[in-house]
Amino acid sequence: MYDAAVRDTIDRFQETGSPVISDGEQAKPSFATYPIQGLKDLAPDGVIITFADGHTRQLPRLTAGPFHYHAYAATYLDRAKRHARVPVKQSVIAASALSLLYPQEGIGAYSQEAFLEDLVREAETDIRESLRKGAYNVQMDFTEGRLSLKLDPSKQVLRSFIDLNNAVIDRFSEEQRKRIGVHTCPGGDMDSTHSLDVDYAELLPMLFELKAGTFYIQLASEPDRPRVLSIIKEHAPPDCRIFVGVIDPIDPRVETPEEVRDRVLEAAEYIPVDRLGTCDDCGFSPFGDDTSTSRQTAFAKIRARVEGTQLASKELGIA
Repeated sequence: MYDAAVRDTIDRFQETGSPVISDGEQAKPSFATYPIQGLKDLAPDGVIITFADGHTRQLPRLTAGPFHYHAYAATYLDRAKRHARVPVKQSVIAASALSLLYPQEGIGAYSQEAFLEDLVREAETDIRESLRKGAYNVQMDFTEGRLSLKLDPSKQVLRSFIDLNNAVIDRFSEEQRKRIGVHTCPGGDMDSTHSLDVDYAELLPMLFELKAGTFYIQLASEPDRPRVLSIIKEHAPPDCRIFVGVIDPIDPRVETPEEVRDRVLEAAEYIPVDRLGTCDDCGFSPFGDDTSTSRQTAFAKIRARVEGTQLASKELGIA
């Protein structure tokens, strides 16, 4: 069943004309928990994440060490590449998200310091294996960054997240980092978000301290895009690429290519075109049980993104 879903996703994605595709994480139980699916040393009563509409997601809680991944993202990449005719981007969960598995009360003789050492090693392996197996690039999903500011306005948690993720990125060469990106969004799930009400101005300056070569930034659903773009212009490192979200997966209406074009042209007023790319704000179904968006709608939106980006490229003289 999973293989059929992956094949269908790859085929439909390629039909949109996108130069780089993904498998839509079709075979993962969720974007966040795929590495720990099947691990025995877990309890169900971990951190609870509350969304704006009142629904919740709950992470498991680690009960014993040493910590290790049960599956790496490269497993899913292998399956996708069997069907793909164009380059494939691979998503991985950021180490900071999985750091939430460790309970506040500790785990006996297994210290948090030891856990974090194990986690950094495993997160490195997750990325390195995807690069080794031919991922066009690897995207670290970092939705908890914006959420951390809602839980801790002092930014101490965000600081710990940035430092932890940089501990992973630091293990790669400068050339490899060019193929590592970071995605930020307010956590879309079941047509709701967990942190859209958090001001991007509180996140973005610290986000750009991450030593990644690319940033994928939710933008289409922002109420004041020019303000966010001005923050990006001020704080983004001069040598990184910026992919701005031009499609809102939560909005059931399919954007027109012309709307996408206009959003790209707007972003080009703030970001040099040789560093500018486009993406969707978030995944269309980041958890396996999220059926809020149909496949037909998802691929219609992706097609609009591809066509709108092409229209913008012509107007910018880079087609």
